[in-house]
Amino acid sequence: MSSVERTMEQIYLDSNVKEALEYIKLDNEKTVAEQMEITSIQAPTFQEEARGQYYRSKLIELGLKDVTVDRVGNVFGVRPGTGNGPRIVVSAHLDTVFPEGTDVHPKIRDGNIYAPGIADDGRGLAVVLTLIRALDGANIHTNADILFGATVGEEGLGDLRGVKALFAEREDIDGFISIEPGSPERTTYLATGSHRYNVTYHGPGGHSFGDFGKPSAIHALGRAIAKISDIKAPKEPKTTFTVGTIGGGTTVNTIADKATMLVDIRSTSQEELLKIEEQIISAIHSGAEEENNRWETNSITVEIQLVGDRPAGSQPAESIIVQTALAATKALGFDAILERPSSTDSNVPISLGIPAVTLGGGGEFGGIHTLNEYFNPTDAYFGAQKILLTVLGLAGINSVCEPLLSKHKK
Repeated sequence: MSSVERTMEQIYLDSNVKEALEYIKLDNEKTVAEQMEITSIQAPTFQEEARGQYYRSKLIELGLKDVTVDRVGNVFGVRPGTGNGPRIVVSAHLDTVFPEGTDVHPKIRDGNIYAPGIADDGRGLAVVLTLIRALDGANIHTNADILFGATVGEEGLGDLRGVKALFAEREDIDGFISIEPGSPERTTYLATGSHRYNVTYHGPGGHSFGDFGKPSAIHALGRAIAKISDIKAPKEPKTTFTVGTIGGGTTVNTIADKATMLVDIRSTSQEELLKIEEQIISAIHSGAEEENNRWETNSITVEIQLVGDRPAGSQPAESIIVQTALAATKALGFDAILERPSSTDSNVPISLGIPAVTLGGGGEFGGIHTLNEYFNPTDAYFGAQKILLTVLGLAGINSVCEPLLSKHKK
């Protein structure tokens, strides 16, 4: 048995911890009710204010200290520790992918709760609140200060703006836990980075017959796409790219004066991400150059705008934060599974060398990012229990065990 597993066994057998775990189980119905209430407040990316204010009131009601809304809309409060431990963030995200006006009011059918955002990340937001209640209800005093709260801008073109702002403004965070939809078995510890570009070609345009000989913005776009599609990407570390959308032109008999595309580039290695990016940018410029050369002109131009920048990162599976999460999983009797890399709020701390994991809030779910998103609350409390044990292992408990997590070297 490893030292981490021995510490987790010590935590699991503590009477106050057992009380907290039981509290979470008995609190499942209230947690789900809050999950539905939170989900019913619209929160499109960049429009999270109403949900953020509701969440702020919840954190204040639960007695957290220094509850604040920062310049971008993140909402956090502190549950102070004894003063001799690290500082840990436990967070979910406020925003959803759904536009303003979407019907987000939960509806229950056949034991499932249907609502856009009910799992992602209504579940995570509700779990944060039940964790605070459980710690207080069981009178647990951690060594570490714990910042509980929620970020903005995790989804899509929100581009992790909330968590980026959090780490730009603070240098006292030693560990980070992001709560997303997922089962208690799984632990995500690798960060898939991405760069996204909006590319626009401009040209003179004209009539397809009368102005034949003028260059086409669409043809330049096509030349670039052909080159991009031939780029070779490494299988390990996994690195990918795609032209996700294209647009342009007005009619079948028009030489297009404008053409656009959105390009997505991803990798778990920042180095490989940048290598592929360089090749794709070169292909984009070559598309314009070749179309100009074909018609002996220089009238095709291209604009390249970075619209998404999510840092990649990795950490050893043997790191303390990963091993603590795995030990917590096993303590509850589940198989401990290391999840494949993904893109979550944890990307930012991992890229900065700060220990971070993304853990599942429990419950079955499906239809993520669709209008048919659903959540099944049966035994969902196991996710919250796994997160509680992970937090306690990292934070340490006064008079029970020292923190497994060390203070981050700035």
